Amino acid sequence: MKKGKFLGSIGLLSAAALTLVACGKSNNNNNSNEGAKTASKFPEAVPKKEAKQGGTVKIALLSNSPFTGIFSNELYTVSTDYEVSGPGNESLFDTDDQFRFNDKGPATIKLDRKNKTVTIVVKKGVKWSDGKQVTAKDVEYPYEILANKGTKSQRYSSQLENIKGMKDYHEGKAKTISGIEMPDGENGRKVILHFTQLKPGMTNSGNDYFWESAEPYHYLKDVPFNKLMESDKVRKKPLYFGPYKLTKLVRGQAATWTPNKYYWRGKPKLDKIVFQVVSSNSSSQAIKSHKFDISSVVSSQWTQVKNTKGVNFVARIGLGYWYVGFKLGKFDSKTNKVVMNHKSKMNNKALRQAIAYAMNVDEVTKHYTHGISFHVPTLIPAQFGDYFNKDIKGYTYNLKKANQILDKAGYKKKGKWRVQPNGKPLKIKFLAMSGGATQEPIIQNYLQQWHKIGLNVSLVGGRLTEGNSFYDKVHNDDPAVDMFEAGWNLSSEPSPQGLYSEGSPFNYERFATPENTKLLEEMDSQKAFDHKYRVQKFHEWQKYMFDQAFVIPTTNSYSVTAVNKKLTNYSLKPSDGNTVYFKLGYVK
Repeated sequence: MKKGKFLGSIGLLSAAALTLVACGKSNNNNNSNEGAKTASKFPEAVPKKEAKQGGTVKIALLSNSPFTGIFSNELYTVSTDYEVSGPGNESLFDTDDQFRFNDKGPATIKLDRKNKTVTIVVKKGVKWSDGKQVTAKDVEYPYEILANKGTKSQRYSSQLENIKGMKDYHEGKAKTISGIEMPDGENGRKVILHFTQLKPGMTNSGNDYFWESAEPYHYLKDVPFNKLMESDKVRKKPLYFGPYKLTKLVRGQAATWTPNKYYWRGKPKLDKIVFQVVSSNSSSQAIKSHKFDISSVVSSQWTQVKNTKGVNFVARIGLGYWYVGFKLGKFDSKTNKVVMNHKSKMNNKALRQAIAYAMNVDEVTKHYTHGISFHVPTLIPAQFGDYFNKDIKGYTYNLKKANQILDKAGYKKKGKWRVQPNGKPLKIKFLAMSGGATQEPIIQNYLQQWHKIGLNVSLVGGRLTEGNSFYDKVHNDDPAVDMFEAGWNLSSEPSPQGLYSEGSPFNYERFATPENTKLLEEMDSQKAFDHKYRVQKFHEWQKYMFDQAFVIPTTNSYSVTAVNKKLTNYSLKPSDGNTVYFKLGYVK
């Protein structure tokens, strides 16, 4: 319900391909956009009715791997940890439906462009689930967690170094962060962030330049930074200031939340909220059997659940996309920068473009998801309005063009397979995550498509990779990986700095060029306070990224959720993101 960049779960968004045998160009009635037409008519929230006190809500956590259970906004990276933390993990700020900050949340925020400051004031009465007031130090402490190298946080990035003193702290040159001021002391409620300059996206949630969460310093201060991620205080007994507290955990499988009696907005409606891991293969049965009160719908299973009685379907196009990425280097943790390997076999944009043109994404989404998933042309989703460059049509399926590109670039065929322009054999290892029932034929289709243009692409390890192992290989730049398929859930501020800048650990492709850096900096520059200028730079960046093809966006989808008709106040609207669990309840 909150905002932030993290890796998606492949079972949820169902980026899908199909075997040629299964689909081809047949008249199969699955090959339609019926699902998209239906989903587009669904509301973003269930009907609002008066809620009663009490009851237990069971939520299906769709995942084909155990959730890692890192209950820290600074340290988790996968979407399942984010989802399971929802009932307690409240952001400091509420927003409107355009993700702009307002003053209705646990803290207020004020930007002062002249003095280059952001002032945050926590409201009196906002308390952790142990009854302690959230303080200025609790707002400051996450920056230490992010920047201290002992935590190995993947969320530290060059954007945060716009706060004065962050870089010095990160490099061990200072014991405190000079640009974070607590004028009323650590136990006060005011924090002033001093920046080298303010950025145009700072009025929106998810802007990457400052943090939107707090951490209980009084509770965590005795845990060394290098032991924080594995600490029981993070893994088993976290503190949050949201409406519920974690009271029972079956590691990796289930989590039970009960009311936080100190919650600042009042008493939540429910007695319990229980999350349970459910594999994507079992999700449709879980919905039809009413085993759960809330469950995401796997796109490929839409026809199996669409006629289920006793549920309300709500839907929203998610801020995210699936993509194919190419490994072009490594991330240097000492310099906190991407280092490209210009000798990488994938460091040839002609090869990457040909791989993209060989993918039959449009046919795929219609066949497997009835259009609930759909092809996306650029790395800026259309939901971002005029920032989206509608002139870019993306890489549409064209085997002839793929072959022509390879021929022209010198990838000649030697028998069945093409060789590199230098004449050496070309073997490409593709990392793909295990998933639901459709995932194996999905990936085999991709392989068949690439084989058709003479590229010897095979799976890393000869098989699909379990989710946690997948993320480990991608993050740690496993040399066995040449290309991979993954997904992003995006921040609600459109700047792509946090994913694709040379100083971002999330730049998993390890692509860094002067032109990319220049465009990213221009779109977040002082000039970019002029909206037209910023839009222009977004459009230029998308065009550049399309040409370079180091990331190939493939699909996004309607996020469809099945909700028990007896429930009220469940909503996918951004303005409800911070309060949905507080308001959720059974109809009187």
